[in-house]
Amino acid sequence: MTMLSRKVQINEHGDVGVMKVISEEVGAPADNEVQIAQKAIGLNFIDIYYRTGLYQQPLPHGLGFEGAGIVQAVGSRITHLKKGDRVAYGQSPIGAYAEVRNVPAANVLAIPDFLSFDEAAAVMLKGLTVQYLFRQTYRLQGTETILFHAAAGGVGLIACQWARALGVKLIGTVSSPEKSDLALSHGAWATIDYSKEDVVERVLALTNGRKVPVVYDGVGKDTWERSLDCLQPRGLMVSFGNASGAVTGVNLGILASKGALYVTRPTLGPHVDTPEKLKAASDELFDMIRRKKIKVQIDQRYSLEDAGEAHQALASRKTTGATVITLD
Repeated sequence: MTMLSRKVQINEHGDVGVMKVISEEVGAPADNEVQIAQKAIGLNFIDIYYRTGLYQQPLPHGLGFEGAGIVQAVGSRITHLKKGDRVAYGQSPIGAYAEVRNVPAANVLAIPDFLSFDEAAAVMLKGLTVQYLFRQTYRLQGTETILFHAAAGGVGLIACQWARALGVKLIGTVSSPEKSDLALSHGAWATIDYSKEDVVERVLALTNGRKVPVVYDGVGKDTWERSLDCLQPRGLMVSFGNASGAVTGVNLGILASKGALYVTRPTLGPHVDTPEKLKAASDELFDMIRRKKIKVQIDQRYSLEDAGEAHQALASRKTTGATVITLD
C-alpha cells in the first residue's frame, strides 16, 4: 500500500531557494523499518550543511535527520515498536522534512508520555548531542569550569541546564545581552558577549588565569584559534560543529605550542551506534527531562512550506532555543 506524502527536496546545492515541497509516494516499510506519520521535525545546523553542499549526499535528496510522530506500520522483523506508538528519532537517513516516512527501526525510540511531539523533535538530536559531549567525549565530574560556544542556541541551552545539574560551571559565549540573559536563566555560570568582549581575556579573568580543561565548540572556523587559547595545558578541544564554516588547514604544531593540547571532532553516530547505546543515552536524557533538570525550550515554529525561512533565521543567528517544523 502506498500513500502520498509532502516532503522538502533539493535537486541542487545552494541557498534556501533550492528547497522545494513536492509530493511523493511512500510505500510499505521494509522488514527492518517503521512508518511514521510525523507530527514535528527538528531543525539543526547540519541540515544547512547538506543544503549548501558542505556535507555531500547524492542529489536529489531530502533534508533533516530528527523527527517525532506516530507509528502507522511496522516491518515484519520489528518487535520493540507497534502501530500507534508515540516515537521519535535523533538520527536517521536524510529526509526528515516529510509528512510520512519510513525509518530504520533501530534509530527509533518510544517516547515517554510527559514528552510532547514538538519537544521530542526538538530534543532528540540536540539532547543526545549534549549527552555524548558531557558524558562520553569528556565525562564531566562536576568540579570543572568549561567553555561552551553558542550557549543560547538549541544545543547550548540544553548544555547550560545539564552543566548546572552536574555542578559544572559553564561559561557560555553569546552575541547579545538578550542571549546572555537566556543562557544565564538556563544555568550558565557566566557568559561572554563575543561581539563586545575578548573571549580569551574573559576566560582568563573568570578562571583566575587557570583557563579551562575542555572547550565545546560547535561554531567552527570563527572560534577555532580562540578556543585553543582558552585551554589549560593538555586540555581537550571538542570541535563538534561548523556553524561558521569548517575548520581547515589545521597545523598540528599549534597544539604543541599552546600546551600539548588534544583535539577531537566527534559526531553523534558512533556514540549511539547500537540499540543498547541509543537506549542508554536516551534514558539518561529522558530522566533529566522527567526530573525537570532540563526543560526543552522551543522558540520558533514553522510549517513545511516555510522551512526555507527557518533555515535563514537559524543561519543568521536570529533564533534562540530550538526550532521545529510542525505538521497537522
